[in-house]
Amino acid sequence: MLVVAIDIGGTFTDLMAFDDQTGRFSDAKSLTTPAHLVQGIIDCIRKSGLESSAIDELIHGSTTAINTLIERKGAKTGLLVTQGMRDVYIIGRGNRPESYNLFFHKHRPLVPRHLTVEAKERVLASGEVLEPLGKESVEAACKLFIEKGVKAVAVCFLHSYSSPEHERAAGDIIRKMMPDAYLSLSHEILREYREFERMSTTVVNAYIGPVVGGYVQSLDKSLRGIGFKGDLTIMQSNGGVMTPEVATQRPVAMMESGPVGGIIASAQFGVALGYQNVISFDMGGTTAKASLVKDGETTMAPGYYVGGYASGQPVMLPLVDVVEVGAGGGSIAWIDEVGALKVGPQSAGADPGPICYMGGGTEPTITDANVVLGRLDPDQFLGGQMKLDVDGARDGIKKKIAEPLNLEVLAAAEAIVDIANAKMSLAVREVSVAKGYDPRDFALVASGGAGPVHVIAIARELHVPTVIIPLFPSNFSALGMLVADERHDFTRTYYADLTNIDFGHLVKVYEEMVKEGMVGLRHNKTPDFQIQLDLRYVGQEFTLSVPVTLAQLKKGDRNTIRTAFDELYEHRYAHHSPEEPVEIINVRLSVLGKKPKLNFPKLGESGKAKPVRTRKVCFSANAGLVECPVYERADLGAGAKFSGPALVQEHGTTTVMFEGDECTVAATGELIIKVGGA
Repeated sequence: MLVVAIDIGGTFTDLMAFDDQTGRFSDAKSLTTPAHLVQGIIDCIRKSGLESSAIDELIHGSTTAINTLIERKGAKTGLLVTQGMRDVYIIGRGNRPESYNLFFHKHRPLVPRHLTVEAKERVLASGEVLEPLGKESVEAACKLFIEKGVKAVAVCFLHSYSSPEHERAAGDIIRKMMPDAYLSLSHEILREYREFERMSTTVVNAYIGPVVGGYVQSLDKSLRGIGFKGDLTIMQSNGGVMTPEVATQRPVAMMESGPVGGIIASAQFGVALGYQNVISFDMGGTTAKASLVKDGETTMAPGYYVGGYASGQPVMLPLVDVVEVGAGGGSIAWIDEVGALKVGPQSAGADPGPICYMGGGTEPTITDANVVLGRLDPDQFLGGQMKLDVDGARDGIKKKIAEPLNLEVLAAAEAIVDIANAKMSLAVREVSVAKGYDPRDFALVASGGAGPVHVIAIARELHVPTVIIPLFPSNFSALGMLVADERHDFTRTYYADLTNIDFGHLVKVYEEMVKEGMVGLRHNKTPDFQIQLDLRYVGQEFTLSVPVTLAQLKKGDRNTIRTAFDELYEHRYAHHSPEEPVEIINVRLSVLGKKPKLNFPKLGESGKAKPVRTRKVCFSANAGLVECPVYERADLGAGAKFSGPALVQEHGTTTVMFEGDECTVAATGELIIKVGGA
C-alpha cells in the first residue's frame, strides 16, 4: 500500500510517501504556489517521481481554512438565532484583555447585525420546549437572506445543545428555500453550552465553508485529473484525519491541519526512542510552533481564538495545544521607530521570499542571517536544487540592519538570530513552564526546514539536556500525517453534581455520542474510544478535563473520578480542595480509527563518523568565521558518534551543533544530541 502525505506551508509544500511493501520512503519539496495551492501539490507529486495512479491514500494538510478566515475572504453569511438573542454574537464577552490599550477593539463580527435574524422558538436548558418553532419566522429570514445575496447560513438557537429538534426543523426549511446556500447547524458543529463561543464557531464554519468546500472539491478533481484513484483524507486540528465529506461539512475542524502533523510524529518518534516526554518544536518558513507531549500523548486544548485572545474569533473545537510565534526562516528583520531591532511577525513567504532566494525579496530575513553566518550552505540548499545569493543577503543586512545600528554585518546577522531564538524560547516556555512542566524533564524534537538550525541554541537557553533530530525533519509535518489515526471529537454538555450524578443516564449519552462518531469513520474495524469529563469545583467558571474509562462510568465510581480531578488540579495549580463539592459540565468523546503503524527500517552499523568537508561558520560574532566540520547525514550509520562544533547537512535542512554538544545516531537514523552545558 502506497500512502502519500502532502503539507502546504507558507513557503514550501512538502511531500512524504511510504510504501509498506518495499519499506521505502520518498520525499519531495517545492515552493508553495499561493495563487493556486493545488499546483504546488501536483508539482510535489511530479518531483517525487511517484505514479499518481499507484497512490492508495493521499493525506492532505492545508492552511486554506485559517487563511480564508484571517484574510476575511469567506462567503457572505447570514445568522439565524433565537428570538431575543440577536446581539449575542456582536456583543461577545464583556472582558477586556488589554486594559491599558487605548486602541483595543473586540472581535470584528463575520456577520453584520442586519444579517442576524431572530426566529420564534425557545427551548429550556433542560431540553423542554417552552415555545414551538415558528416556521414562518424562518421562512421570512430565508427571504431576507436571498434578497441580500447570502451564500452561507449559520443557525444557532440558545439551548440547541440540549435539544436540537428546532435547529433540525429550521435546517430543513433553509435547505428547501435556499438549496444552493452552505448551511451550518450549531448542534452538528458543537453541542456545548456557552452561546457566544458556540455561535462564533458555527458562524466561522459557515463563513469558510463554501471556500474550503470548493478547495477540497477542486483538489479532488485535480488529483483525479492526473490519474489519482485512491482515497483522499484531510488532516484535522485535533491530530486525526477525516474524509473529504466530513471536511466539507465541518471545515472549521481543519483550522490548524498543517502544523499538528509534526506533533503527532514527535510523540510517536519519542516513544519509539524511549522518550515519553518530549516538546515538539517546528520552525518553518513563516512561523515557529511548539507543543508538549506527556507520557506519549499529545496535549489537547478545548479551543482557541483565531487571531489572538484579545480580538480573535473563538473556535471552540478540540485541537492539539500549539503555541505559535511569527519567527520562521522568512521572518523579516526590521528596525522600529525607536531604533530597536525586531524580527517578524511579517514574513517574506514564498513570494518574493528571502533576499538569498533571488525571487525579488529585498528585506533581510532569518534565512539571510543564517546564510551570512555560514550555517546554511549556499551551494547545497535543498540538496543543491536552489542556489542561494550570499552577497545579496550580506548587502541586504548591511544596508537595512548593520549600518543603521552601527554594527558589523556578522554581529547584525547574529543579533537577528538571537532575537528569533529568544522569541521561540518563549513559545517553548509557554507550552511547558506556563502549564506546570519543567522543560529540563523533556527532550526537544526539532522539525521544519529551519528547526534543526536553531533548536540547540534554544535548548541551551532553556537547559534542555536532549535534542532529537528525526528522520526527514524538513518534511516532518507530512511524515506525521502518514502516522496519524482517523479521529473525531464530540462534546455534550451534561450539567450535574458529581455526588448526585445519574451514571446510567451518562452511559446513555456516551452511547449516543459513540453512534454519532461511527458515522463517516473510514477505519472503523476496531475503533478506540477516549472519554473525558469536564469537572470543576462548585462556584468556578472554568473546568479541567479528566480522563475516565467506560468501566468507571458503568460502575459509578465517583471516588476514583474525584481523586483523579483533585490530582490534576494539584498538578496544574499546586493546590486542591478535597472538601469542596465538584460538578460535571461536559462529556467529551474521541473516536479513533486506528491505522497500522509504520515500521521504520534500521540503518546499518558504521564506524567513526567522518566529515565530508569543512566550511567557515560563525558561532559567535566575537570569534568571527571559523573552520567547521560538515557531515552528510546520509553517510552516518547507526551508532556513529561525533561532537560539536559541527554541521550536519541533509536535503532540506542543516543541524547546527555548538562546542560541547555530543551526537549519537540511533539505530533507526535519528540524531540524539546531548546538549553541552545543559
